Amino acid sequence: MVLLRRFGSVTVLNGHIHQIVQKVEGHVTFHTARSTAYPQPAPGEGAGPARSCCPRSSCPRRLGITSVSELRHPRSLALNDLTLA
Repeated sequence: MVLLRRFGSVTVLNGHIHQIVQKVEGHVTFHTARSTAYPQPAPGEGAGPARSCCPRSSCPRRLGITSVSELRHPRSLALNDLTLA
């Protein structure tokens, strides 16, 4: 975080954490990608980190892919979070 202080606006893109988390700390915005395997409950939900097994019927709604596109005007990022369903 110390290295990022000099920038006016920072977007951090995370992957492979098995949860969707979006939060803002000061001028830093964090986005995580939807998991492609072993999805975990949202932060604050469930009993805590553990190996997860979801019924086959619910997997397409819980698994997915996130893509990021850079927009030129106004300069920003467009996040597209899609489930497999």
